[in-house]
Amino acid sequence: MTIKNSLKTLFTGCTLAASIALTPLSSYAGEDFILAQAMTTDHIFHASSEQFMENLKAQQSRYNVEYHPGGDLGDWTSQFEQAMQGVIPMTMTYGASEFDGRLDLTWLGYVVDSWDSARKAYGPNGPMLDVYNKILAENDLVALGLIPAGFGSITIRKGVGKVPTNFPEDAAGIKMRVVPTPLAIERFKNWGFSAVPMPFAELYTGLQLGTVDGRAFGPAVEIWQMRDVLESYILTRDYFEHAFWLVNKQWWDDLPADERKKMRAAADQTLEWAWNEAEKIDSDYLNKVRDYGIEIVELKPQELEKAKKTLYAHEWPYMEKVVGPEIMEMMRKIAGIN
Repeated sequence: MTIKNSLKTLFTGCTLAASIALTPLSSYAGEDFILAQAMTTDHIFHASSEQFMENLKAQQSRYNVEYHPGGDLGDWTSQFEQAMQGVIPMTMTYGASEFDGRLDLTWLGYVVDSWDSARKAYGPNGPMLDVYNKILAENDLVALGLIPAGFGSITIRKGVGKVPTNFPEDAAGIKMRVVPTPLAIERFKNWGFSAVPMPFAELYTGLQLGTVDGRAFGPAVEIWQMRDVLESYILTRDYFEHAFWLVNKQWWDDLPADERKKMRAAADQTLEWAWNEAEKIDSDYLNKVRDYGIEIVELKPQELEKAKKTLYAHEWPYMEKVVGPEIMEMMRKIAGIN
């Protein structure tokens, strides 16, 4: 189900974004187009964007990228919506399930447990891109590929003094920030936390002020970005963080065939680079977090098995009601669940 026909704009307060919103899609049919992403310049989104711009030039495309990093055109949810509307032709962003609940599939817990299995499922020529594109097509979007960010885990802010590893017992009373999606709330309630949905833009301040005791859905690079307010990083590795490289479907279909071919080739080269580099980037940031003095905690085997069983027993049936049995059967095969 999609609610695209009832969307309201999320960026009326920003003069730049408002002026863009008033620009018809056809204005981007010339030689310049916007590529936007909401993360900081130490995120793989930025490195991938730079690689793409270089690769597109090497293809001798007549299209030039107008690049907007760091969320100056809105946070990742807003950029997802703007891509649906055709305001932003291209973005690297996460699946915003408020527009289609099936996109919560991107956050599903314990699908893969290694970089090798992640690449087979989500990487170039992996089965998940086709699954996602069937959903995205109904929202006027096309995913050129999936950008890997690393395994997400939980972290606790300074001053809390708790290191939850045994769920649900250790989680009682801990206010855990989760991404604002139904699946995220479901997961951390099942694990015994008090789940607090909060936009990414408010997260750092929420940790500073003690509005939340910790954050979930955190790959190592984002822990590094918020290192000064954190004291421990518990490696639940409960999901593999990957994002969509999206284009507006009408804009993409209207590109001249030769230019679309060049753009596709540049994107494919960039995706190959991203998947080759992402594991090293993730590992490097984990080491930086450790060297900074944040306590790195691994779950014991029995704790990890208990955490997995809880999600398979509760979260996965919940997700099946949203996406249907066919997709979930494929997910079980990928995860090796009988």
